[in-house]
Amino acid sequence: MSTVLHLDASARLTRSVSRALSERFVGAWRAARPGDAIVRRDLAVDPPPHVSEAWIAAAFSPPGARSAEMQAALAWSDAAIDELVAADVVVIGTPMYNYGMPSALKAWIDQVIRVGRTFSFDLARGDHPIRPILKGKRLVVLSARGEFGFAPGGARAALNHLDPHMAVCAPYLGAAADAVSTVTVEYQEFGDARHARSQADAEAQVMALVEAMATGAETRAA
Repeated sequence: MSTVLHLDASARLTRSVSRALSERFVGAWRAARPGDAIVRRDLAVDPPPHVSEAWIAAAFSPPGARSAEMQAALAWSDAAIDELVAADVVVIGTPMYNYGMPSALKAWIDQVIRVGRTFSFDLARGDHPIRPILKGKRLVVLSARGEFGFAPGGARAALNHLDPHMAVCAPYLGAAADAVSTVTVEYQEFGDARHARSQADAEAQVMALVEAMATGAETRAA
């Protein structure tokens, strides 16, 4: 049995293209693998707290030296990290806001990428002291963009700060570079035939991705 962690970051609770994509993925996964666990966390409904001075002091204190107040400061982070650790597949539905990720998704990343839990820090490694702890996960990023041309070589590729950011963070979420899949819908603000084609293509990509991944999960479990 595998565990899928399903995250959504769109502020739109209805009419959200990225939410529709993530729901399609999870629905198809559930149909293909009904015995798997689906863990849901809605980052818009339950926004992660932002990192604070108290959070930093707690995170960088040895676990045995943390006061009750420090433990409370890390409670949200601990719960979110536990969900991440348990997951085999992490599915993130997210829009592109101002050419990057929504603040709710950034706050989640700040809460789960944490010293001693998802990465280690050792100055004995010289100029590269940080090393991911988690591994073996698949990361699926399902996103919507109001404009178009954000893929490498596209007219707005230089403005795309969502996909590169997710790629940099992926190892600390337990996903290697070749274990990250991204599906996007573009032209949303134009609402024309190009948007309809982009949405149909993305939906087809999601179904193909689920089929390939679900079969792979069965193979690994055998």
